[in-house]
Amino acid sequence: MTVGASPLLVIGEALTDVIVTPAGTRRTSPGGSPANVALGLARLGHRARLATRIGRDGPGAEIGEHLRRAGVELTEGSVTDAPTSSAVARLDAEGSATYGFDISWDPAPQALDPALLGLPSHLHTGSLSTSLAPGASLVVAAVEKLRGTATVSYDPNPRPALLSDPERERPGVERMVMLSDVVKASAEDLRWLHPDGDPFRAAARWACMGPSLVVVTLGEEGAWICWRKGECRLPSRPVDRVVDTVGAGDAFMSGLLSGLLRTGLLASGGGGVADAESARRALHAATLTSRLGEHLASALSFAARVAALTCTRQGADPPTLAELERGGAA
Repeated sequence: MTVGASPLLVIGEALTDVIVTPAGTRRTSPGGSPANVALGLARLGHRARLATRIGRDGPGAEIGEHLRRAGVELTEGSVTDAPTSSAVARLDAEGSATYGFDISWDPAPQALDPALLGLPSHLHTGSLSTSLAPGASLVVAAVEKLRGTATVSYDPNPRPALLSDPERERPGVERMVMLSDVVKASAEDLRWLHPDGDPFRAAARWACMGPSLVVVTLGEEGAWICWRKGECRLPSRPVDRVVDTVGAGDAFMSGLLSGLLRTGLLASGGGGVADAESARRALHAATLTSRLGEHLASALSFAARVAALTCTRQGADPPTLAELERGGAA
């Protein structure tokens, strides 16, 4: 079942993940944080389009087919003659990953031209696409243009190996926070961005800068949620066996967006100013008390289930809605 009358738009990098196990074996799979979110949304029954940059080479063809098979549509100009980027994820004995990158984020201008991107009901972006030149400025400009008719979500997901120091990166991150309705970040992200401060206090400050909801993921400890009037802790879902954590944060993001979209707390109708404003009012109304409302709690619980199931599989392989239903998790 496809949810929503107009497609969701995700902007950001798609790349090849090269996963190195503790034993030194290597395997490759399609990845990239925004591409993973688009994939997760499509598998959860939403119409998803991805504005990205992949090559016409073998890895690019594999990524394109992987996304299309799930129902993700690539926007015009997303396939270029440049080589497809890659990331090396090295797993430790617990399945946690550290990353190295061989990436260029120089998408074709037409791929991010707001005039060619239609009227998405909701827009998600983040990671390298909002921080890595030269493409980052195009992404921010697209968000500024489209947020008048679409709700916006953002996951900064900074990659320190490719960025300058936190002090220089914070203004760009906070600019995107101010443009967004929902922000998700890991505690590790916030500690890097605010090395001398409390990550939870930083997230609470973000919640007063524009977004109605800020979610801080804590891995096996669950998540910490803050909004203008309150905060709470979300426990993690038990997992019998963690295979790896690659893509778990992106799976949480897609699950959270899916839950919010299904309850009308993000725009998923016909697109346009009225649709976006109606969803923003609903999301804002859900955060006016010190207690987490039913719809928000349901969306967050759903996100935790999606992430937990992803951790039981290799690589960024989020579940479908049917898989969640069969497991009694939907």
